Amino acid sequence: MSRWLAITFALMLLFAACQPTATLAPAPEPDWLDVNDFLYQLQHPRPDRIGDTAFDLVVVSIAAAGNSPETIPALKKSPGGNKIVLAYMSIGQAETYREYWQPKWIEHPPAWLDEPDETWADDYWVRYWEPEWQAIIYGSPQSYLDRIITLGFDGVYLDRVDAYEYYQEKEGRDSAAREMADFIIDLAEYARQKRPGFGVFPQNAEELGAMFPDYLETVTGVGVEDLYYGYPHDHAASPADWTAARETILDQWIEDGKLVLTIDYTTRPEQIADAYQRARARGYVPYVTDRSLGRLRLNPGFEPD
Repeated sequence: MSRWLAITFALMLLFAACQPTATLAPAPEPDWLDVNDFLYQLQHPRPDRIGDTAFDLVVVSIAAAGNSPETIPALKKSPGGNKIVLAYMSIGQAETYREYWQPKWIEHPPAWLDEPDETWADDYWVRYWEPEWQAIIYGSPQSYLDRIITLGFDGVYLDRVDAYEYYQEKEGRDSAAREMADFIIDLAEYARQKRPGFGVFPQNAEELGAMFPDYLETVTGVGVEDLYYGYPHDHAASPADWTAARETILDQWIEDGKLVLTIDYTTRPEQIADAYQRARARGYVPYVTDRSLGRLRLNPGFEPD
């Protein structure tokens, strides 16, 4: 290369280095408090059918994306209207049907893997404070959370947050609640570095919001099961004092500007109507469905608008 050609080439590189780097515009943050109806379906979700509905927000499993980066963005801009789409993710238990699961763990369990759930045979309790489990959930391009973000979900819906109670009772672990709160706070901060405005919704254990102000400040909202119907049996009213105590805590979430989603389990029309009316009167957003979460259920008189 001649001296002048080398100088010219060097100047071209210098000019290029001085130009602003192109960046992708961040996706607009969802208007969470504009949500007035939602769908919760984990089994057999069909994005085409869900897309035809007018639900403002939907909670589905990661399987709904079908490993395609186009499915969830298309669902968000669907024929039935724009939707916020959350991915269900259990963080207090491991599930043997998830991609991260390794069959060898049954015979040679890692330090974070605990006993199987007493009700759900494919679920195992996890010592969620262990770094190795948290690394499976988030923190690398191969993590569960990173896959969810890459597929285009607007946020996550976190199950088995109440695992902290299991470890308080089983092992007398006094730090269990704080460790769960910190786990979720760290997860949220990590996700929002990659996707500003990313939503984080724990399911149940709403008392953590009353216990830890930094936790309440961090999360986007909360999902609550069986508030009016379903505890301890489906199609039956939950105990009145139990409901009232939870409402007192959830009202604090509302006062702090958080979105409160309620899920009740009954098929009786009068109970369905009661659950919707009571939830809406307090500013919650209700949905009544089957505990299997296996069908797209539209409740007559309470269809999404």
